[in-house]
Amino acid sequence: MPRDVFAAVDLGAGSGRVMLGRVGPGILDLTEAHRFPNIPVRLPDGLRWDVLGLYRGVLDGLRAAARAGGVASVGVDTWGVDYGLLDADGALLGAPFHYRDPRTDGAAEAVWARVGRAEMYRVTGLQHLPFNTVFQLAAAAGSAQLKSARTLLLMPDLMVHWLTGTVGAEETNASTTGLFDARAGSWSKDVLDRLGMDPGLLPPLRAPGEPAGELLPHVAEFTGLDARTPVTTVASHDTASAVVAVPATTPDFAYLSCGTWSLAGLELDAPVLTEESRAADFTNERGVDGTIRFLRNIMGLWLLEECRRSWAAQGRGPAADLPELLALADRAEPFAALVDPDAPEFLAPGDMPARIRAHCRGTGQRAPESPGAVVRCVLESLALAHRRTLRQAAELAGREITRIHLVGGGARNELLCRLTADATGLPVVAGPVEATALGNVLVQARAAGLVGDLPSTRRLVSATQPLRHYVPRKDPAGRAAWDAAAARIEPSPRNP
Repeated sequence: MPRDVFAAVDLGAGSGRVMLGRVGPGILDLTEAHRFPNIPVRLPDGLRWDVLGLYRGVLDGLRAAARAGGVASVGVDTWGVDYGLLDADGALLGAPFHYRDPRTDGAAEAVWARVGRAEMYRVTGLQHLPFNTVFQLAAAAGSAQLKSARTLLLMPDLMVHWLTGTVGAEETNASTTGLFDARAGSWSKDVLDRLGMDPGLLPPLRAPGEPAGELLPHVAEFTGLDARTPVTTVASHDTASAVVAVPATTPDFAYLSCGTWSLAGLELDAPVLTEESRAADFTNERGVDGTIRFLRNIMGLWLLEECRRSWAAQGRGPAADLPELLALADRAEPFAALVDPDAPEFLAPGDMPARIRAHCRGTGQRAPESPGAVVRCVLESLALAHRRTLRQAAELAGREITRIHLVGGGARNELLCRLTADATGLPVVAGPVEATALGNVLVQARAAGLVGDLPSTRRLVSATQPLRHYVPRKDPAGRAAWDAAAARIEPSPRNP
């Protein structure tokens, strides 16, 4: 049987799946082999990932891939910042913490006392998020777990380690830690030394496309895959994989990788490490081929997901149904209430509709009461955050944007796509929905010699994937309404 299928292990904050991709001249097909939930567990000491359940889902997915036949290689991508710790024998020291666990509250101040905030940005180029790996490690300082640790593996690297037995750190995910030198493309010895962190805890770096190893014998036996099946290092940060699959045919584009988070930004050749960029809270993370993902994290559709969860728990029935909610939102009063999606009260799980109403009352607005009004508030607020972020990115990088590529699950949300086009005044190309898995597959295919450079890879995506185009309304009244709405938003403080 020909081996021309690439298995993409794609783990997200809500679910994991194994996708199968076939790549060839004019061919880029993707099918789902297996999907499984990713449900965190709250233990007495905090919120943890069920990492063993996730790994079992990965193995079951690879078993399904083996039944489909022809698997040429495997690649793994996940979210960033979170990690597992191994002891001297290579055993996992407890379930990894979830980035939404509040144990990092106040940890940033302890880090900045040793490495000043502005100085740290000049080295790492990283947006301040309270759960960045460096702050998680600061929160763990002095713990028995960290004292016993000999190796830190970010989530995709942990999965690769269990599949292959090898140890490494893929650079697109490493660049999210706050321990990575944005200019040098390496771990920052200076930051590690000044924070008193053991450099030996961090494994050697790997670049997308490099081999990570072959399946361990017991993995091959369980899954039914050939024992010589290689595991290829992909762009293991899920956003980095998604950006690979942006179907751009010209360089003057911006991207929105839209799901639980909205990652809004530009692809650059070099990091932007200015004081203005730090104050605006933009991050410089690695992409494939040494590119820089110059972007900002926006809270994203997490707000909508949590609203739906709350309504379902309250027995609101149809109010939790997404198509009905979007129809109600489309008919709701425009700009009746607006929020900053990045306000800190929206970060943790909980009763999101109540938090949104409280935020609106606290900012002197009429609180949205109906589900349709709440969803309208969320989506218009996200569209305004997209507008604000991309305009700042273009100004800081000295770039012109002529179109926006919106990829990921948000590409299914027609109302959000339309609102984003109207808010920004730029055409929006929505799709592919499965950008992360496609990017994972494409890096594997490139390592196998089946596709060429990044522009040709993106042309293949553009030619083969279903895309939807949204053209902004040009009427002056509509533009004035968005301008007035933007003036009402008071963004949460960034980096004073």
